[in-house]
Amino acid sequence: MAIASTIRCLITAGPTREYLDPVRFLSNPSTGKMGFAIAEAALERGWTVDLVAGPVALTEPDGAILYPVETAEEMFHQVDALFDVCDILIMTAAVSDFRPVRKLSQKAKKETAEMVIELERTPDILASMAERKAHQIMVGFAAETENLENHAREKLIAKQLDWIVANNVAMAGQGFAADDNIVLLLGANGERFELGPDRKQVIASQLLGYFID
Repeated sequence: MAIASTIRCLITAGPTREYLDPVRFLSNPSTGKMGFAIAEAALERGWTVDLVAGPVALTEPDGAILYPVETAEEMFHQVDALFDVCDILIMTAAVSDFRPVRKLSQKAKKETAEMVIELERTPDILASMAERKAHQIMVGFAAETENLENHAREKLIAKQLDWIVANNVAMAGQGFAADDNIVLLLGANGERFELGPDRKQVIASQLLGYFID
C-alpha cells in the first residue's frame, strides 16, 4: 500500500456525550489518554495529525490540529470532512452507541421526568468510512469486558478494518482513565500481537510501528 512521504494521520479520542436535556447526558468513562498518546507518538514521527476529540481534560498535543466535538453526530461529521485526505484513520474514541430519540429543550424536573428513555443508534463512523475507503489504513479500537479476542475479531471483519486494538476495560488499572494499558492487536491478514502492560505512551509508539513500517 502506497503511503505519502508525509503521513497525514486522523485520530479520534475521548468520549462523546448524548444529551437527554441541557444538563444531563449519556456518556462513558473514556478520558482520551490513549488517543492523545497516539497523537503525540505520531507527531514525534513527523506525521501531520488531525485530532478529533470529545470532551476531555487533557493538554492539546503540541503540533496537532485539534477539532473539539461533543456528540457522536458531531464526531461523525468532522471525521467525514477529514477522511479523504488522511492516510490512516485511528479511531480510539469511545463513541456512544445510542442517543435519546428526543432531547428536551429544558431541564427535566425530577418530579415529572420520564423514567423510560427511548434510544436510537448513533452514526457508525468506522463503517461509514469503510464504504468510501480508497488508500487509507483503518484502525479501530474495541473496549470489551468479556470474550476479548472473539469480539475484537468480529469487529475487525464486520467493519472491514486493517487493524483492531482491543483491551479488557474490566481489568483494574487498565483501559479507561488509567495511565497503563494491555492491548491485543489483530490484523486483517491474521496478525496477532500482545502489547503491555506498559505506559500508554510506550504502547502508542509500538502500535504505530505495526500500522506503518
